[in-house]
Amino acid sequence: MKRVLLVLLACVLVLTGVLVVRTLRFSSRQVAAGPADPFPVDAAAAADRLAQALRHRTVAGSDGMAADDAAFQAMHAGFVKAFPRVHGQLTHEPVGAHAHLYTWPGSEPGLAPVLLMGHLDVVPAEAEATWSHPPFGGVVAEGHVHGRGALDDKGSVLAILEAVEGLLAEGYRPRRTVMLAFGADEEVGGHDGAARVATLLRERGVRLESVLDEGGPIGVGLVPGVAAPVALVGVAEKGSARVELVVRSAGGHASMPPRQTAANTLAQALVRLEEHPFPAELRGGTRALFEYVGPEMGFGMRLLFANTWLFAPVIERQMSAAPSTNASIRTTFAATMLEGSPKPNVMPSRARAVLNVRLLPGDSLEDVRVHVRDVVGDERVELVAEGDEASPVSSLDTEGWRQLQRSIRQVYPDVLVAPFLTVAATDARYFHPLSDSVYRFVPVRLTREDLTRMHGRDERLSVEEHAAAIRFYAQYLRNTTR
Repeated sequence: MKRVLLVLLACVLVLTGVLVVRTLRFSSRQVAAGPADPFPVDAAAAADRLAQALRHRTVAGSDGMAADDAAFQAMHAGFVKAFPRVHGQLTHEPVGAHAHLYTWPGSEPGLAPVLLMGHLDVVPAEAEATWSHPPFGGVVAEGHVHGRGALDDKGSVLAILEAVEGLLAEGYRPRRTVMLAFGADEEVGGHDGAARVATLLRERGVRLESVLDEGGPIGVGLVPGVAAPVALVGVAEKGSARVELVVRSAGGHASMPPRQTAANTLAQALVRLEEHPFPAELRGGTRALFEYVGPEMGFGMRLLFANTWLFAPVIERQMSAAPSTNASIRTTFAATMLEGSPKPNVMPSRARAVLNVRLLPGDSLEDVRVHVRDVVGDERVELVAEGDEASPVSSLDTEGWRQLQRSIRQVYPDVLVAPFLTVAATDARYFHPLSDSVYRFVPVRLTREDLTRMHGRDERLSVEEHAAAIRFYAQYLRNTTR
């Protein structure tokens, strides 16, 4: 017995040693970066130009409602006036109904271009009378630019244009070609804008050095256990699919129901899916997030994330407890539409449910179909699944990643940089076939309260944050093109 105890003690000591050594070797992945190059920004003038763009009601068309062509055209006319060098020196190509592609030729055309992206469309503003400032008023007040689209995503578009206009004014000429792509239907899928731009570039044989689109912000207090702000750079995004479940029956009068109706059968299927979710797995962008922020945490958390080979089940169980973190470690199902009988006293001859499915990178639509069939286990439940696969995970061993990380640290020296998984859809997903370096980042500091304004009430962007974003894009362009 003593020998067994000694062996167990030795095993515990060896395991403890391994854990501690791995934790001590779990070193920071933040890059050292010198100060950014000087780039003067007139913050007040830039805020005014953003405010003018917000006054145009460029709501994406959806549900049979067409977009307001005049609003998009008027906004672009404003861009031509506000950014004369951009429109005088860059090649401009309209794409689709309202999207735009700009090309700034580099002095070495053999180099693969860099692409900066954003979108011009916005979601509707609900309950406009309850906003502190009119959502399409473009008001500058209390140190902020107020209006729908300030954060999502006209702020980024205007900051990119401001940066390019300023670089042109300095006489800067890039070695590497720069492309700017601004979609106009991102909020409804991006099929007429970004998808067309990606197809156009692919047909021209263009291979991109890197792509930078909207994505994660500089999160202030968003990453538990990390005191410093964290620039959350999306390196992948979840896929989005629609799963439709249908059960058919004879129907009939509700006064003489069978033992099980179509609605009952469908309800049981939904309960089974809820009780048997896709398995959680710490991988891809979510694993990379902890590899970058883990070394910046206290010893206990560092030990945890330095040894995911052992503690991954613990981490996954903890993350599964909250919807926001659960979404980053598994493919999720959400029943969003239910349909049965149109009358309270008539049994449905057809019961239908629609589920919104968000696919974790590494899971496929076919995996979803197999999972649903196996879990439901009822041939009476018809299944249709269609949608977009999850994106690939962009490499963190490319010059594109290194230059992005360096640029962020130069402009925001107090900020940590970390990859993460974008759980929402962006236009960037169309460009993975053109580059191994597709990243999603909005250079703006945001708190949790700020995030509620995006697609919500009282959307706004700090005047100073907008000016800092302009300086970031200018530095990023210098770093990637000279």
